[in-house]
Amino acid sequence: MGSFFGRLKKGLSRSREGLSQMLPGRNVEALSDAEWMDVEDGLIMADCGAVLSEALIARARKRQGGSVEALKQAMLAMLPQADATAMPEQGPFVLLVVGVNGTGKTTTIGKLATMFRQQGKSVLIGAGDTFRAAAVEQLAIWVERAGADLVRQHEGADPAAVAFDTVQRGVARNYDVVIVDTAGRVQTDRGLMDELAKVRRVIAKAYPEAPHEVWQVVDGGTGQNAVVQVDRFREVAGTTGLIVTKLDGSAKGGIVLQLAHHFALPVRYVGVGETLEGLMPFDAEAFVDGLLPSDQRENPEP
Repeated sequence: MGSFFGRLKKGLSRSREGLSQMLPGRNVEALSDAEWMDVEDGLIMADCGAVLSEALIARARKRQGGSVEALKQAMLAMLPQADATAMPEQGPFVLLVVGVNGTGKTTTIGKLATMFRQQGKSVLIGAGDTFRAAAVEQLAIWVERAGADLVRQHEGADPAAVAFDTVQRGVARNYDVVIVDTAGRVQTDRGLMDELAKVRRVIAKAYPEAPHEVWQVVDGGTGQNAVVQVDRFREVAGTTGLIVTKLDGSAKGGIVLQLAHHFALPVRYVGVGETLEGLMPFDAEAFVDGLLPSDQRENPEP
């Protein structure tokens, strides 16, 4: 918790510093109307969006005392609780990973494979991003490093065929986890989105219970565009969870709250660095504590 909090807090420093100029501190029992207006402006600038910022302020003001601590509780109430990833009793857990180019999807899949391997699970990955040779090679490096196995075909191969072969092999050889990568599609490209829908269909043909989860990787620095991406991918691929990356860069952390508000999808992981340790299971309280100015709590307990 302490290590995660430290990396997350550092990553969210931009949003927190902006809010700190407008918040008087958590130890203030109640804020004035003018102070709440400043807080709302700060939330909007932190990528929470106008509608959500107004809703958060309204909820906080209704809570006892109407303090900054009440704002934290309003934020926590808005973040869906993610249950532990449910593994099937028989057969592999099949995970479909989607997202546009540049979100860190390939690296995230490699980190997930490593994490599953560290848990003692056998992992098979399908290199479905066949349009980018570099993506397959990058994924292959992560797979080898993780001690997982890879299904790959030639550049330009049908991604649906790769997905089908991967899931079939995963079932036949009794892998614990099967992860299917997909091309980094732009959500406005109808042909590529149709292909993504096809990938999902053939996975179900190879293994009727699959995919068990569809996780979308989102760049935390893309602001409102992230909302548009999730909306489209959820429609086509049936997104069940989110992984928000690059919160250690120029990202404004409020986008995590905005995505939760719009879609009620659990955030499974957040990325706060390039190393394996930079991908961590999402902790709602640590996230909110990292986003809000902490007053006297600059040195959190480990």
